[in-house]
Amino acid sequence: MGALPVFRWRLAPDGYATRRQLRARGLRPGGQEVAATLERPRRRRGPLVAHLYRVDLAMPVRPMTPGRWAALAAANTARRTCPQCRRDAGYVIPASLGTCTPCAFPDPCDSVRSV
Repeated sequence: MGALPVFRWRLAPDGYATRRQLRARGLRPGGQEVAATLERPRRRRGPLVAHLYRVDLAMPVRPMTPGRWAALAAANTARRTCPQCRRDAGYVIPASLGTCTPCAFPDPCDSVRSV
């Protein structure tokens, strides 16, 4: 198998698209291999590289089923639920803290007032 064709930034021919461009058209790569790459030169680092897929081989995006919607809702609820106090924080729990903000930074005045 030969090397992939490499195009400069903004000079890719028609018929190729990135994943985001395919998604904007309601398409997905559909298991096809990367057809070409796009390179954007940078001064002090290596070039930015984007993978291109053939539009004619792309497939339509699969529709969201009720089961997928339920799984997505359950995953988002799990991301908002604090593992320590088991409450819905109302926001996604930061991975750096691992708990909601009140559990991560308890107010010392609350422990004095409860005595």
